[in-house]
Amino acid sequence: MDYPVKTQTNNSVNSLARIRSRYPTLATSETKVADWVLQHATEVMHMSMAQVAHACGVSDTTVLRFCRNAGFQGYLDLKLSIARDIASPTQIIHDDISADDEPFTIARKVFTSNIQALYDTLEVLDENAVLSAVKILNNARKILIIGVGTSAPIVQSMYNMFVRLGFNCSAQTDSYLQLMEVALVGADDVVVAVSQSGSSIDPVLTLQKAKQNGARTICITGNAQSPITQHADITLLSVARETRAESLASRIAQSTIIDALYVIISLQNMETAIRNEKLIWDAWIPKTL
Repeated sequence: MDYPVKTQTNNSVNSLARIRSRYPTLATSETKVADWVLQHATEVMHMSMAQVAHACGVSDTTVLRFCRNAGFQGYLDLKLSIARDIASPTQIIHDDISADDEPFTIARKVFTSNIQALYDTLEVLDENAVLSAVKILNNARKILIIGVGTSAPIVQSMYNMFVRLGFNCSAQTDSYLQLMEVALVGADDVVVAVSQSGSSIDPVLTLQKAKQNGARTICITGNAQSPITQHADITLLSVARETRAESLASRIAQSTIIDALYVIISLQNMETAIRNEKLIWDAWIPKTL
C-alpha cells in the first residue's frame, strides 16, 4: 500500500532556513536584504520596514518584494516568524518575564515595563508637535478619531474625553465606516489616527483620504518611519520595545498622550470644561446607588 507523503508547510519551516532556501531565486537587490536579515535577525524584530530598507540601501518596495519572494505574506509576517523562531517562548507573552518567575514578580515586571514606556515616550515627545496638535484640535469644526484592532479602545477613550468638552467629534473603528466618514471631511476638520505599527492599511488609507480632502491630520503611532506618518501633519510618537505583535506597554503610552492633550485643552477651555462636567455628573446621579 502506498501512503501519502506528508509535506512540510512553509509555516513550520524555520524563518531563516526559509530565506536561505529561497536565496538562489531572489533578485540581486533582494539578496542584499536577505544578507542583512540573516546577519541581523534579532534587530529585525524591533525595526520598521522603512528602517530595514534604509539599512540595506534599498527601497521599501524591495524589502516587501523580498519578503514575499522568500515565502512570507509580508514584512509583518517576516517579523513574527523570526520572533517565533529566535525569541524565548515567554517573550511572546512579555519581554521581561521568565518561566520560573513568581506571580508577583511578573506583576512587578509588567508595571516596570509600562512605567519605562511612559518615560521613554516622554523623552521623545515633541513639544512643538503637542502644541500644534492642541491648536488644531481646539479650532476644528469636527474631529474624526479612527483606528482598528487593539487601537479601538484608545480611539473610544479619546472620543469619550473630547465629547465631554462639547467638541463635535466622532470615533470610527470599522474600516468601511472610516472611509465613508472621512470622505465627507474638509479643510476645517481634523482626523486623528491611532496605529501602533503605523502600517495597518485601513488607518493609512483613511488618513491619506483625509489629506486629499484638505483636512488636518494627526497620527499617534509607535513607528516614526511608518507609512501612516507620510499622511500626518503631526506625529505623536509612543515608545515601547516589545517583541510581541500586539504590544502592551505602547497602549499605556498612547493613552497617556491623549490624556495630556485632553488636560491641556480642558485648561484652555476651563469654563466650558467645568460646566460640562457638572452637567454630566448631574445626568449620572440617578444611575448611582
